[in-house]
Amino acid sequence: MTSVALFNNKGGVGKTTLTYHLAHMLQRLGHRVLAVDLDPQSNLTAQFLDEEDLAELWHEPQSPAWPDSTPRQAKLVGPVSSTTGTIATAVAPIREGLGDIDTPAPIEITDGLWLLPGDLELSAFEDKLSETWPKCFTGDKAALRTTTAFHRIIDAARTTVEANLVLIDVGPNLGAINRAALLSADTVLTPLAADLFSLRGLHNLGPTLRSWRGTWQDIVLPNVPKSIAAPPGIMQPLGYVIMQPIMRLDRPVRAYRRWLDRIPAVYSSAVLGEPGEAADSSYEVATLKNYQSLMPLAHDARKPMFDLRSADGALGSTQTYVQKCYQDFQTLARKLLDRLEATE
Repeated sequence: MTSVALFNNKGGVGKTTLTYHLAHMLQRLGHRVLAVDLDPQSNLTAQFLDEEDLAELWHEPQSPAWPDSTPRQAKLVGPVSSTTGTIATAVAPIREGLGDIDTPAPIEITDGLWLLPGDLELSAFEDKLSETWPKCFTGDKAALRTTTAFHRIIDAARTTVEANLVLIDVGPNLGAINRAALLSADTVLTPLAADLFSLRGLHNLGPTLRSWRGTWQDIVLPNVPKSIAAPPGIMQPLGYVIMQPIMRLDRPVRAYRRWLDRIPAVYSSAVLGEPGEAADSSYEVATLKNYQSLMPLAHDARKPMFDLRSADGALGSTQTYVQKCYQDFQTLARKLLDRLEATE
C-alpha cells in the first residue's frame, strides 16, 4: 500500500478537486483506491456525496422528500446510513477520553473506489493533538495513541477494502491535525498555482515537513512501544502539479510566466532542501488546464468532469473539452504511478 497526501498550506489551488478526480482516474486504471478526507472543511466528502447522503452521514434533520419531477442521482454502491461513521466519529473516543479509535467502514463509491468521509467536527480534535504532541517525546502511550490515530484508522480501512492506493486530502494549514495527517502519509504531492502566495506556501511547507519528519523519526519513534502501530513518517515529496488559473486582463500571461519560472528553484530549495538557485522542472508532475466551465456540470451530475455526457449538458464543442480533460487526468495519474513506483 502507498499513501499520497495532497497538501499545500496555501488554500484555493484546487487541491480537493485534484484529489477527487485522481481517485476516480486511478480506479479506472485498475487500482483499488481509498480516498480519505482529513480536511475539517470536508469538501472532498461533499464532492463524493449528495446533500441527502451528507445529511444522513452527519445526523442532520432530514431534508424534504426528493421531488418526483427531479429524479435523484444514482445511489452509491455502499449506501450511507445513520450508522455510517466519519473520521470525527472515529477519533471521538480519544477526544472525549473514553477509549481508543472506533474505525468506520469506508463508503463504497463504485467498484474499486471507497471514501473515508470527513466531518466539520474533526476540528475539535485539534486541541487534543496539540496538547499530546510534546508528551510523545517521552513515550507517553496515551499521547502516542492520539498522534497515531489517523494512521491506524487509515490502515484499518485500507485493510478492510484491500486498497493498494490511498489518497489523503489535507487542509491548507500547518496545524496539529495536518501534522498527524501528514505523518500518516508515505508521500506528498503538492498542488500549486503560479502565483506569489503558492511560492510563499512552499517556503513554509518544506522546512515544516523536514522538522516534523526529523522529530518523529529521531525522537518519537524510538520510544513507541510495539503495541502501538506507528507510521514511519516518511512524507517523501513526489513533486508538484500546477493548476492553471483563468487568465484575466488584470493578470496577463507575462505575470503568470514570471511566477511559473520561479517554481522549480523554490521547490528544490524549500521542499527538497537542495541548495542553489538553479533547478530544472523534473519535479513538475503535470500542468492541468483550467476546466472551470465543466465544474458546474460535474457538480450537478455528481461525477468527474471527464465523465460528462451530452445528457449532463456537455453539448457540442464541450465534449471535446471533456475528452481533453480525460486525457490530461489519465496522463497525470500514470505519471503519479511512475513516481510512486520509483519511490518503492
